[in-house]
Amino acid sequence: MFEMFRKLPLLYQSWITPNTADFLASRQPSLWVMSLIVGILVSAAAIVFRESISLIQLLWLGDPSENVASAARKIHWLWVLLTPAVGGLLVGYLLQRFFTEGRAAGVADVIESRTEESREIDLKTGGWSAVIHALSLGVGASSGREGPLVHLGATIATVGTHFITLPDWGRRTLLACGVASAVSASFNAPIAGVLFAHEVILGHYAKRAFIPIVIASVAGTILTRQWFGEAAAFSIPDFQITSYLEFPAFALLGLVCALVAVIFQFSIITTEYFARSIDIPLWFRPALGGLMIGAIGVFFPEILGVGYEATDLALRNQLPIWLLLTLLVLKTAATAITVASRFGGGVFSPSLYLGAMAGGAFGLIAAGVFPELASSQGIYSILGMGAVAAAVLGAPISTVVMVFELTGGFALSIALLLTVSISVGLNQALHGRSFFLWQLEMRGHNIQDGPHSFLLRTTRVSSFMSRLEPDEETEFDLTDGATVLRAETPLELALRTFDETGQTRIPVVEGHETVRQIGWATQVDALRAYTKVLVDTSVEEHR
Repeated sequence: MFEMFRKLPLLYQSWITPNTADFLASRQPSLWVMSLIVGILVSAAAIVFRESISLIQLLWLGDPSENVASAARKIHWLWVLLTPAVGGLLVGYLLQRFFTEGRAAGVADVIESRTEESREIDLKTGGWSAVIHALSLGVGASSGREGPLVHLGATIATVGTHFITLPDWGRRTLLACGVASAVSASFNAPIAGVLFAHEVILGHYAKRAFIPIVIASVAGTILTRQWFGEAAAFSIPDFQITSYLEFPAFALLGLVCALVAVIFQFSIITTEYFARSIDIPLWFRPALGGLMIGAIGVFFPEILGVGYEATDLALRNQLPIWLLLTLLVLKTAATAITVASRFGGGVFSPSLYLGAMAGGAFGLIAAGVFPELASSQGIYSILGMGAVAAAVLGAPISTVVMVFELTGGFALSIALLLTVSISVGLNQALHGRSFFLWQLEMRGHNIQDGPHSFLLRTTRVSSFMSRLEPDEETEFDLTDGATVLRAETPLELALRTFDETGQTRIPVVEGHETVRQIGWATQVDALRAYTKVLVDTSVEEHR
C-alpha cells in the first residue's frame, strides 16, 4: 500500500507534465490574453461604428436613434429621396479610390481569409470598408450593420496576429475571436457570438478554440453593455404557445420562411447579375441605387437603414397584414438594390426583418383560419426571424440562440427549433448554400464540399516539390511534349497528372519564353502533402 502511494506523484507527473507542456507549446496562454485584448478593441470599434451611423443619421434625420422610419416621416420628402443618392456619390468615390475589386469587404471575405492564408485581411481594406459601411447605413441604405462589424472585428484580430507568434490554428482562432466579439457587441448576444464564430467562420467546434472565443465575446459584451445598456435589442411582451396542436402551423411557417429566404437570395443574385450587365461607372452605381432606395423610402420609410424599428413593431403586433406583406416585398427589393449598387452593409438585419414580416403575416392568417388555436402574431414573427435568418446565413444553431438573446424569449425553444430546421433544410434543398458561400462561389472559391476538396484546389506544387539548387537549374525543352508541372499548379491537377501519365516523378518548371527546370515533384510527396494537410485539419477540429 505504501509503495502505491509513493508512486502516485510519479503517476500524476506522467499525466500532467505532457499536457502542460503541450498547453504551453501551443501558445494557448498567449492566445487567451490576446483574445481578451482583441475582444476589448473590437468592442470599442463597434461602439465607434454604431455611433458613426447615428451621427450621420442625425445630420439629415435629426434623430440618431434606430427609429429611422418615424424620423423620416417628420422631414421633407426630398431629404428622404436625395440623401441616399448623395451618400451614394460619396460611397462611389471611396470605392473608385480605394478598392480595386469595386466593393467593400464583408463576411464572405472573412471566411475566405480563414480558409486561404494568402487572403489575409489588411488594415487599410478593413478600415475603409468600415467607413463605407457606416456611411451607407447612415444615409439609409437598406442593409445590416452586423456583417460590416464582423469584417471589422476580423480586421482587428488579423492585426493582432502580427504582434504575437501563433500556430496556424491559433491565427484562425484569433480571427474567430474578433468575429465573436463583433457579433456580441452588435446584437448584445454573447452566446450567439461564440456559436456564430464556430459555425460560420471556423466551420467546426474545438475545445482549445472555444475558450479564447468565449473570452473575446464576453469582453465585447461587457464593454458595449456599459455603453448602450443591457436591454435586449427588441422589446416584446410575454408570449406563450396556445396549444401543441399549433405545431403543424409552425412547421408550415418553416416552409414559408425557406421560400422567403430563397427568394431573397435569388433576388440579390438576379439584381447583382443585372447590375453587372449595365455599363455605368463604378462611382455612379451607389448614387443610382441610392436614388431608387430613396424613392421607395419616400412612401415606405420602414425599408430605410437597418430596419430595427419596423422589426420591433412586427414583434409587438402593431403592423397590419397589408403592410407586413408590402414591406416583405419592398425590403427584399431595397436590399437587393443596395447590394447590387455596391453600397455597404450586410444581410443579417434584412434577414431578421424579412422573417419578422413573413412570420407576422403568417400569424395573422393563421389566426383568421383557426382563431381558437392560433397564438399571437408576435410569436410567429419571432419564429420567422429565426427561420429566415438561419437559412440565409447558414447558421441554424447560432441563429436560434441569437433570436433568444435578441428578444429575451426562451419559452419558444421547441417551436423555434422546428421552424428553423425545416427552413434551413428546404433552403439547402432548393439553393444548396448560404448567402456567404454563394458570394464565395461567385469569386471562384467553393468550400462547401469539405476541407479535402478545398485543400486539393489551394495546396500548390511549390509546397511539396524538391527544389534544385540555383546552379543546378537548366533550360527545359517543351517542344517534345514532355509532361511538366509548375510551382503554382494545384495539388488536384498534380495528382491527376500523375494518375493519367503513370509517372511517379515529374519535372517542375517556370517561365514561358525561356523555360527552366527548378525542381522535381514526386507522386509520393504529393500524396504525403495531401495526407498531412488532412490530418492537420482533423487535429485542429478535434482538440
